[in-house]
Amino acid sequence: MGLFQKLFKKKDNRPQIKERTPLSLEVGDIVVYDLTDYEVVGKINYRQGSYEWFGYQLLEGNDTIWLAAEMDDDLELGIYKPIKLPVSYPFPKQISYQEKTYYLDEEGEARVVGEGRSRNVNGSIVKYAEYYDDEESYFISLEHWGSEMEVSLGYPIEEYELKIIAGSNS
Repeated sequence: MGLFQKLFKKKDNRPQIKERTPLSLEVGDIVVYDLTDYEVVGKINYRQGSYEWFGYQLLEGNDTIWLAAEMDDDLELGIYKPIKLPVSYPFPKQISYQEKTYYLDEEGEARVVGEGRSRNVNGSIVKYAEYYDDEESYFISLEHWGSEMEVSLGYPIEEYELKIIAGSNS
């Protein structure tokens, strides 16, 4: 670069936007999934000991889905949608839903940090359980928040199915 170019080069004072991954999404980011643009409106960070995973509330119009992301041996991703299913605590060993049986895979409790629309759960402890069907192609997730039970039906996805666009507030 010559002296003339150095004198007249404009400084770029815009903040650098960090590249997003399914493990680093922020409220305000856009996630494109199944040809639909969803805004990340809520984020829950779950911690159980040193293990952590994330739930992102994605909104498009009136349609809300949840993206679950965790790094186990490999990156594991799932899309979950709330369902109505009467379940109570303590968690049962199996659940029937739409003529399928789901079997308890794991349960425990985690401390959560919530952001955006999920900030109301910040600092809470949630009891959770995960169930799988015979083919392990669908899951049922239960979250017991004290007096409330949230039930979701989910399925696994691959990272290449997502496109992430960092939001302007990043």
